[in-house]
Amino acid sequence: MKKTEKLKLIEGKFSHDDARDILMNIFSAKLKFHELKNFSSQERFGKNDETAQKRIPKLEQEIERLHKILATAQDKQQKLIIHSEIQITLSGD
Repeated sequence: MKKTEKLKLIEGKFSHDDARDILMNIFSAKLKFHELKNFSSQERFGKNDETAQKRIPKLEQEIERLHKILATAQDKQQKLIIHSEIQITLSGD
C-alpha cells in the first residue's frame, strides 16, 4: 500500500507583488531545473532530455497564465489567496 504525505508549501492571502514574487520564483526554479537537465543531457549524450523537452513548454504556458491572473488582480486591486500543497507518495519502481 502506498502512503502519501502532504506538505503545505503556500497558504495565505497575498498582495499582487508578494504573490508574483513567490509564484514566479517557484515556476522559474522549476523551469531552470528542466533547462539545466536538458543542457546536461545535450552535453553528456548529445541529445535532448525528453522529459525536460515536454515540461519546458508546459511550464512556459503556466507562467503566461500566471501573468494574466496577476494582471487581473492588479487591475482590480485585489489580493490573491493561494493554497499550494505537495503530495509525496513512495513508489517501488
